[in-house]
Amino acid sequence: MNKLKNFVNEYWDIVSYLIFGVLTTVVNYIVYLPLLNILHFSAALSNVIAWAAAVAFAYVTNKPFVFKSYDWSLKTVIPELSKFVSCRVASGAMETAILFLTVDLLGWNGNIWKLVTSVLVVILNYVFSKLIVFRKK
Repeated sequence: MNKLKNFVNEYWDIVSYLIFGVLTTVVNYIVYLPLLNILHFSAALSNVIAWAAAVAFAYVTNKPFVFKSYDWSLKTVIPELSKFVSCRVASGAMETAILFLTVDLLGWNGNIWKLVTSVLVVILNYVFSKLIVFRKK
């Protein structure tokens, strides 16, 4: 039990990011899947809408719980949020482009390709957040 506790303490940022990354992915899917499968929006449009909901959730949870950034003053939040959203735009654009190509143009399964792109996005977003957004000074 102590080994597990030491592991979690040593790698808290990665462990917590994975936990909140999964929750962010759940938020994304809760929005994406009904838009794609029930309302029959395109995969690209469904992804853009789901992306916006997921980014809002991710910022509010990652800031304090993953990267231990507790300063909610505007002088901190505005530049931090700007960097966070900019990085997420980059990964979201990549995801949307892949979905547009594979699902909207090639007609492949939108549920499977969403899962494939989600793995890439979680990894990319962790790197962006760690190195750019919530970087320790």
